[in-house]
Amino acid sequence: MTNMKTPEDVVAAFQAAWNDHDMAAFGRLFGQDATFVNRFGHYVRGVEQVVALHVPIHETIYRDSTLQNELIDIACVAEGVAVIHFWSRLTADASHPAGPHVIDTVIQAVLTRQDAAWRIQALENTTLTNPRTGEIVLRG
Repeated sequence: MTNMKTPEDVVAAFQAAWNDHDMAAFGRLFGQDATFVNRFGHYVRGVEQVVALHVPIHETIYRDSTLQNELIDIACVAEGVAVIHFWSRLTADASHPAGPHVIDTVIQAVLTRQDAAWRIQALENTTLTNPRTGEIVLRG
C-alpha cells in the first residue's frame, strides 16, 4: 500500500487496494470512525463496516474489477484536514451480473492526518448519470 504522507497519496492508495482486492489494505485507508457512502447511497460508519461492505463484492461481482482514479482537486481546510475530489472509473468484467461495463463516479473525501499519515474520515461516491433519464454517463 502507498504510504499516505500527503492527501494526494490517498487517491493512488485507494486505487491500489481496490485493484489488488486487498480489503485489509483498503481498511487501512480509513480512520477508525470513518463514514462511507457508496454509489447507491448505502451509509456505514466505522472502518470495520466499511470493510464489511466491500468484502462480499470483491469476492463476487467485483473480484476482477479495476479502478482508475484521477485527482480533481484538494482543499486544505485546517491544519491536518483536507477535502479531496477524484474521478474513479470502475471497469467490471464478465463476473458482474450485467457483464463487462464501465462506470464513472466522482468521489469526495474528507481526510485527516493521523500519526503522520493521512486517512479517510468520510467518503461519498456518486455515479455520473443523466438526471433526466438515469442513463450512465461516461466522462471523456
